[in-house]
Amino acid sequence: MGQTIELTSADGFKFPAYVAQPAGKPRGAVVVLQEIFGVNSHIRSVADGYAAEGYLAVAPATFHRVKPGVELGYTEPDMKAGQELKAAVEALPAPGVMPDIQAAIDHAAQAGKVGIVGYCWGGLLTWRAACTLKGLSAAAPYYGGGMTAGTEPARHPTVPVMAHFGEQDHWIPLESVEAFKKAQPGVTVHIYEANHGFNCDQRGSYNEAAAKLARERTLAFFAQHLG
Repeated sequence: MGQTIELTSADGFKFPAYVAQPAGKPRGAVVVLQEIFGVNSHIRSVADGYAAEGYLAVAPATFHRVKPGVELGYTEPDMKAGQELKAAVEALPAPGVMPDIQAAIDHAAQAGKVGIVGYCWGGLLTWRAACTLKGLSAAAPYYGGGMTAGTEPARHPTVPVMAHFGEQDHWIPLESVEAFKKAQPGVTVHIYEANHGFNCDQRGSYNEAAAKLARERTLAFFAQHLG
């Protein structure tokens, strides 16, 4: 269903993105932002899933500025490598990786209105995109590591946002999620009886019931705002 293409950022930087095409005329588009494990088989399957629902799905390689071709699994060494790569991207001079996400949005817009969804680090980038980038109509961050901390809750989203968190997530304390809800009354926040990474069926923290409900809610949200 999918293929890897090359996109070009506003600063001329070229990077790959996995693109999954829907069977018929797209009803809109969804940009899918990776976890700290790269555009791996799981992220490609998520993109394929949105394509199966009728959306053009675009998953940009957000590690490419620091290391090309990253595709990790979910072992402890993979986790450590991913965290180091994330730290390297976060340490880039501003605006960092955001222009690459903008390029993915711009490419996706050929299919109509664009939503964005991201997981873990991708959830944080999804939140930032909802607040700082152009051309989006909706955003759905999943357990966005860091979006409930520091200055992130003070940002102002310019599009509707639906955020998903797990109440057993030891990376994102529930108190910080509650504080985020208070700071962002316009954001729809769903909390599941689940752990960090509950959407990923390749991880030990996978929670089928939570993943299914979150996906149903996200699809309904995108249907409302994208078509």
